[in-house]
Amino acid sequence: MILVLNFGAQYVHLIARRIREFGVYSEILPCDVSLKEIGKLKPDGIILSGGPASVYEHNAPLMDRKILGLGIPILGICYGLQLIGKFVNGEVLAGKLKEFGKKEIHVKKNGKLLKGLSKKEQVWMSHGDLVAKLPKDFEVLASTDTCPIAAFENNERKIYGIQFHAEVAHTPKGNEILKNFVFGICKAKKDWHIKSVSKKLIKEIKKEVGKNSVIMGVSGGVDSTVAATLLHKAIGSRLYCVFVDHGLIRKDEADEVKNFFEKKLKFRHFYFVDASHIFLEKLSGITDPEEKRKIIGHTFIEVFESKVIELEKKHKGIKFLGQGTIYPDRIESAQPSKYASKIKSHHNVTLPEKMKLKVIEPLKEFYKDEVRKLGKEFRIPTEILNRHPFPGPGLAIRILGEITEERLRILKESDHIFIDELKKSGYYGKTWQAFAALLPVKAVGVMGDARTYEYVISLRAVTSIDAMTADWAKLPYELLEKISTRIINEVRGVNRVLYDVSQKPPATIEYE
Repeated sequence: MILVLNFGAQYVHLIARRIREFGVYSEILPCDVSLKEIGKLKPDGIILSGGPASVYEHNAPLMDRKILGLGIPILGICYGLQLIGKFVNGEVLAGKLKEFGKKEIHVKKNGKLLKGLSKKEQVWMSHGDLVAKLPKDFEVLASTDTCPIAAFENNERKIYGIQFHAEVAHTPKGNEILKNFVFGICKAKKDWHIKSVSKKLIKEIKKEVGKNSVIMGVSGGVDSTVAATLLHKAIGSRLYCVFVDHGLIRKDEADEVKNFFEKKLKFRHFYFVDASHIFLEKLSGITDPEEKRKIIGHTFIEVFESKVIELEKKHKGIKFLGQGTIYPDRIESAQPSKYASKIKSHHNVTLPEKMKLKVIEPLKEFYKDEVRKLGKEFRIPTEILNRHPFPGPGLAIRILGEITEERLRILKESDHIFIDELKKSGYYGKTWQAFAALLPVKAVGVMGDARTYEYVISLRAVTSIDAMTADWAKLPYELLEKISTRIINEVRGVNRVLYDVSQKPPATIEYE
């Protein structure tokens, strides 16, 4: 197995997931794990993750430096490389260089770590500090035009480092680098498969839930559907699925979800709750994104707990709340590590302190593509597995600023047109996620020779594998023109349409 030490990286589970994709088991532990615990695990190799801190900060996350002397191959990524540089008495410059996004490295020597790479390769950078100098027994393998040490190795001490993120999709040869480390350097063996994971998850659910029952929030999306299927396989009719219409869902979505759960999945217990008036009333006048998420998360729990009281008149023993939370939800909310930087709070991980129900999240360690593989294993229909992600807070975080009935109407109609045209053109299946957002500004326009002062709609479409990084989708101009024309002509209250060309990072996929 390969052990990943977490220094608060946004991509830490992405590292572990890449390794599991290779067929090798990987486990993540906090960076301050003891040598004794590492000894028990007997890892073939150790990877030090990136992180938001500087190695010079007062409370910077550290590991036991004796780990470098265990004789186990070690790979430092970004912050991990800088920490190695500090521990081996190299020269680490704080805040001297900020590199974010795509960069080109110049490979001076392939060595063991960069075996198979060309002289120039595209990589993904996200750092502020840099290592300027290392002891003589370390060999520099690659650099960029501004970063003198982008990769190094010391084969005698079995210590390796890369300043860029090999684990993200936007480093095209990243998997080759990680395979060089896992197989070429660590000599790890393939012994892990998604089938064994599903059996393990079902076994764990049975053990945790016991003879109790679970009420499960479902949205019709990939995550909650796969999570509900897992729970159903584990506890059968003791699962109670509830779809809550919070008034912030897409056009016609409620009918689509009801039809799917009642006629295709055929779960014994499925309930529809229209709580739109409750949510919209509580969100009235709220403009802060974090406050929106908090209100929505807490109100969801209130609605579920009310439903439990109603259900328990006939069905006893509902003690758990099932959620389709996946790892990107938790990592952006800074849940897994005390060193992680909080990006935004996801409604399903922003829960009240005093809850009557115990939360169970069978997919909390998985990424979207892994969830889809599990869904395929369970023979969940393709139209569900290939649905674009839709956030739990729904259109609340795609309406920047205050949520009103008029703004909801405008966004629902605009988004419906965007997705409709993407599906007609065949581009829906070529994008990871696409949606319309309503900006909290109005612009001057001209319609029928008259002045208008209406809202601005921003279209967002991205390509990604795991949602941790994303690139803007290169949609044809003709298609964008058609979508824009339809929205302006068909949606009352809009006179301008924009297309978002931001990458993640530095942007996020959603707006709030």
